[in-house]
Amino acid sequence: MSNSSLVTYTNITKTQKTSPRTHTIDTITIHCVVGQWTAKQICDYFANTDRNASCNYGVGKDGSIGLCVDEADRSWCSSNAANDHRAITIETASDTSSPYAVTTEAYNALIKLVSDVCKRNNISKLVWSTDKNTRVNHLNGANMTVHRDYANKSCPGDYLYNKMGDIASQVNSLLGTSNGTAYPTVPFTVQVLISDLNIRKGAGTNYATTGKYTGKGVFTITEVSNGWGKLKSGAGWIYLENASYVKILGTTSTSTTVTHTVVKGDTLSAIASKYGTTVAKIVEANKSKYSKLTADYIVVGWVLTIPQS
Repeated sequence: MSNSSLVTYTNITKTQKTSPRTHTIDTITIHCVVGQWTAKQICDYFANTDRNASCNYGVGKDGSIGLCVDEADRSWCSSNAANDHRAITIETASDTSSPYAVTTEAYNALIKLVSDVCKRNNISKLVWSTDKNTRVNHLNGANMTVHRDYANKSCPGDYLYNKMGDIASQVNSLLGTSNGTAYPTVPFTVQVLISDLNIRKGAGTNYATTGKYTGKGVFTITEVSNGWGKLKSGAGWIYLENASYVKILGTTSTSTTVTHTVVKGDTLSAIASKYGTTVAKIVEANKSKYSKLTADYIVVGWVLTIPQS
């Protein structure tokens, strides 16, 4: 079993590991160091610490990559032996306070390293899920885990945690595959984080935009294709795999309500049409919250509850 040729520094820990690992490598577990260290500093720390801790690789703040534990061996990294026996564990230099952000150099090096690990270990597609149960049980092809899955820790920090979908997408692009997210069973809900997310007529950028945007809020997805989700309202398709735009929430039922943040140009009739409901139902659902709400009067910034049949 080989190690990555991207390594710029090596210092193998003599004791903080189990040799050999007992499971085929099929998982990637990314951690944060909680320190803006170089790869040398990361490796030297794990080689000399008296803590029962190590990792396979360390990614430095400057993009350097260190080898701490051979891929053939299990590192002691994730507070879970079963996970570490099947995972390549990677400690990434980060800030020392939440959200534990990493440098651009470290992030780019991390993507290159993960891609290299996947290629050499026949991992054809990297799949991230926002659902812990899906991750730890490797459901729906999920093969990315995090330290917080197994211990009461924030690791890898919110910065990297919220980037996992993007990491999977970028790695899969390098691998020549797509769709790096394991989605819940449809229908499920997503939270749109930006006000101007394009809606397209089909599942892909080769389809024209409808000229409309989602606005911020929670939406129900009824179908998924190649990383795109079909809106329950019938308005079209939105891209799901940019974590900066969309957060996957989970499964829903037909009785679930969604919300819509009013933006400039909205009318209540247009909103009702978009979500497949009526003006009267929207007014009824929101009158106690917004006493001035009428069929003809809404205010930019109001977050309207949209009742669904």
